[in-house]
Amino acid sequence: MEQQEQSNLIKEISAPLYMSRGWMKFLGILSIVYGAMLVFTIVGILIAWLPIWLGILIFQTASSAEKAFIAGDKAEMVKSMNQIKTYFTISGLLALVAIILSFVFLGMGLLTYIFSAMHIY
Repeated sequence: MEQQEQSNLIKEISAPLYMSRGWMKFLGILSIVYGAMLVFTIVGILIAWLPIWLGILIFQTASSAEKAFIAGDKAEMVKSMNQIKTYFTISGLLALVAIILSFVFLGMGLLTYIFSAMHIY
C-alpha cells in the first residue's frame, strides 16, 4: 500500500513538469538548432556547445519528468529535478556573465569616447 501511495505522490509532484514536457522538448530542439546555426559563425564556433548542451539538458528533463509521471518513479523524478536545476544554474551563470560583459563594454565605450573627445580640443 505504501508503494502505491509513494507512486501517487510522485505522479502528483511530477504533473506540472509532465504537462509542460512538450514545451520543454520544443525549447530543447530550438536550442540545439540555434547552437548548430552558431557553428557557422566565427565567434559562434567557440560558444555553440553551450546552447546545444542546454537543449539536450532540457530535452532530457522533459523525458525524465514523463517517465516519472507515467511510472511514478522516484529516481526519475529526482533525475528530472537535478537536470532542471543544472539547466537553471547554467542559464543564470550565462546571464550573469552577459550582464557583466555588457557593463565592461559599455565602460570601454565611454572611456573611448572620453579619450577621443580630449584629443579633439
